[in-house]
Amino acid sequence: MTYVVTENCIKCKYMDCVEVCPVDCFYVGENMLVIHPDECIDCGVCEPECPAEAILPDSDDKATPWVELNRTYASQWPNITRKGEAPADADEWKDKPGKKDLFDPAPGKV
Repeated sequence: MTYVVTENCIKCKYMDCVEVCPVDCFYVGENMLVIHPDECIDCGVCEPECPAEAILPDSDDKATPWVELNRTYASQWPNITRKGEAPADADEWKDKPGKKDLFDPAPGKV
Protein backbone atom coordinates (compact mmCIF):
# COMPACT_ATOMS: atom_id res chain seq x y z
CA MET A 1 0.00 0.00 0.00
CA THR A 2 1.04 3.59 -0.59
CA TYR A 3 -0.44 7.02 -0.15
CA VAL A 4 -1.78 9.11 -3.03
CA VAL A 5 -2.32 12.84 -3.50
CA THR A 6 -5.79 13.52 -4.87
CA GLU A 7 -7.85 16.30 -6.43
CA ASN A 8 -8.12 18.31 -3.20
CA CYS A 9 -4.47 19.35 -3.61
CA ILE A 10 -5.06 21.08 -6.95
CA LYS A 11 -4.65 24.86 -6.61
CA CYS A 12 -3.97 24.46 -2.85
CA LYS A 13 -0.53 22.83 -2.69
CA TYR A 14 0.03 23.64 0.98
CA MET A 15 3.11 21.39 1.23
CA ASP A 16 2.86 20.70 4.97
CA CYS A 17 3.15 17.02 4.04
CA VAL A 18 6.61 17.52 2.51
CA GLU A 19 8.12 18.57 5.85
CA VAL A 20 7.13 15.38 7.65
CA CYS A 21 7.93 12.81 4.94
CA PRO A 22 10.86 10.67 6.16
CA VAL A 23 11.72 9.39 2.66
CA ASP A 24 11.22 12.52 0.53
CA CYS A 25 8.75 10.88 -1.86
CA PHE A 26 6.89 14.06 -2.88
CA TYR A 27 7.19 15.60 -6.33
CA VAL A 28 6.00 19.07 -7.26
CA GLY A 29 3.89 20.17 -10.17
CA GLU A 30 2.70 23.63 -11.09
CA ASN A 31 -0.50 23.35 -9.04
CA MET A 32 -0.31 20.15 -7.00
CA LEU A 33 2.01 17.57 -5.45
CA VAL A 34 2.21 13.82 -6.07
CA ILE A 35 3.69 10.91 -4.15
CA HIS A 36 6.02 8.43 -5.83
CA PRO A 37 4.36 5.07 -5.07
CA ASP A 38 7.63 3.11 -5.21
CA GLU A 39 9.28 5.43 -2.69
CA CYS A 40 6.42 5.82 -0.21
CA ILE A 41 6.93 3.58 2.83
CA ASP A 42 3.28 3.75 3.91
CA CYS A 43 4.08 5.43 7.22
CA GLY A 44 1.05 7.71 6.95
CA VAL A 45 2.58 10.74 8.67
CA CYS A 46 1.70 12.97 5.71
CA GLU A 47 -2.03 12.27 5.70
CA PRO A 48 -3.00 14.19 8.87
CA GLU A 49 -0.68 17.09 7.97
CA CYS A 50 -2.60 18.02 4.81
CA PRO A 51 -4.95 20.96 5.45
CA ALA A 52 -6.87 20.13 2.26
CA GLU A 53 -7.30 16.44 3.19
CA ALA A 54 -5.85 15.57 -0.22
CA ILE A 55 -3.76 12.55 0.84
CA LEU A 56 -5.40 9.14 0.99
CA PRO A 57 -4.23 5.54 1.12
CA ASP A 58 -4.37 3.92 -2.31
CA SER A 59 -6.82 1.39 -0.87
CA ASP A 60 -9.44 4.14 -0.52
CA ASP A 61 -11.91 4.12 -3.43
CA LYS A 62 -11.57 7.91 -3.74
CA ALA A 63 -7.84 7.48 -4.42
CA THR A 64 -8.20 4.97 -7.26
CA PRO A 65 -8.41 7.49 -10.13
CA TRP A 66 -5.29 9.26 -8.79
CA VAL A 67 -2.92 6.32 -8.41
CA GLU A 68 -1.66 6.37 -12.01
CA LEU A 69 -1.47 10.16 -12.10
CA ASN A 70 0.78 10.09 -9.02
CA ARG A 71 2.98 7.41 -10.58
CA THR A 72 3.24 9.19 -13.94
CA TYR A 73 4.06 12.66 -12.66
CA ALA A 74 6.37 11.49 -9.87
CA SER A 75 8.68 10.32 -12.66
CA GLN A 76 8.44 13.65 -14.52
CA TRP A 77 8.34 16.36 -11.86
CA PRO A 78 11.15 17.49 -9.55
CA ASN A 79 11.49 16.02 -6.09
CA ILE A 80 10.63 18.41 -3.27
CA THR A 81 12.11 17.93 0.20
CA ARG A 82 11.22 21.21 1.94
CA LYS A 83 7.97 23.00 2.41
CA GLY A 84 7.55 25.82 -0.05
CA GLU A 85 5.04 28.62 -0.05
CA ALA A 86 1.43 27.74 -0.84
CA PRO A 87 -0.32 29.77 -3.52
CA ALA A 88 -1.71 33.07 -2.22
CA ASP A 89 -5.27 31.93 -3.00
CA ALA A 90 -4.89 28.39 -1.60
CA ASP A 91 -7.48 28.93 1.14
CA GLU A 92 -10.04 30.02 -1.45
CA TRP A 93 -9.57 26.73 -3.33
CA LYS A 94 -9.29 24.45 -0.29
CA ASP A 95 -12.82 23.05 -0.10
CA LYS A 96 -13.91 23.47 -3.71
CA PRO A 97 -15.02 20.26 -5.43
CA GLY A 98 -14.50 19.41 -9.08
CA LYS A 99 -10.95 20.68 -9.48
CA LYS A 100 -9.72 17.78 -11.62
CA ASP A 101 -10.09 19.78 -14.86
CA LEU A 102 -7.77 22.43 -13.39
CA PHE A 103 -4.86 19.98 -13.10
CA ASP A 104 -1.71 21.40 -14.72
CA PRO A 105 0.81 18.80 -15.98
CA ALA A 106 3.68 21.31 -15.96
CA PRO A 107 6.46 20.69 -13.46
CA GLY A 108 6.64 22.97 -10.46
CA LYS A 109 9.55 24.90 -9.05
CA VAL A 110 11.60 23.66 -6.16
